[in-house]
Amino acid sequence: MPAHVVGLGHVGIYVRDLARMTAFYRDFLGMTLTKADESSAFLSSDPSRSDHEIVLMRGRPSPEDPHLINQISMRVATLAHLREFRQRLIAGGYRIQRIVTHVSAIGCYFDDPEGNTTEIFWLTGVPSWVPIGITIDIERTDAAVLADVHRYWEKVRHVQVGEKADAATQAVMRELTKGVMAKAS
Repeated sequence: MPAHVVGLGHVGIYVRDLARMTAFYRDFLGMTLTKADESSAFLSSDPSRSDHEIVLMRGRPSPEDPHLINQISMRVATLAHLREFRQRLIAGGYRIQRIVTHVSAIGCYFDDPEGNTTEIFWLTGVPSWVPIGITIDIERTDAAVLADVHRYWEKVRHVQVGEKADAATQAVMRELTKGVMAKAS
């Protein structure tokens, strides 16, 4: 069967007041804060089932600006399906923004026909509670891709659900994501 989306993973929302919005989703709606840093908060209704379903991202400029959605993310069943989607995106002329591992997942970010950021991702089966995106080449063997995932996990695995990474881990994260930041600017 050709690659297809098997479910909605999460929605990213641009917010003006990250603390207030985090409190709303966590305290009022009862979600669990799973990952956080100064610019984002990841929340799940059940962290044992789903790493996150809502991502709150700083960056909504004003109440009049309709730019609310940061991204829409959809899950595929296998790494092979992720590779197939990458090939279909290239063949279809869609702009791929980046392909990164979040350790817990590998995502291919691209522009849909109207320029909305969309992510197709595959869950790696490795739990990780840090908001990180490290460039990864998914055209290598499964073993090579997963070896990278496990190598990164070794560096960040001590961060628990809802904890912010300590200064040393943040430094490691900055070093690991240097290539992503350089490509984004």
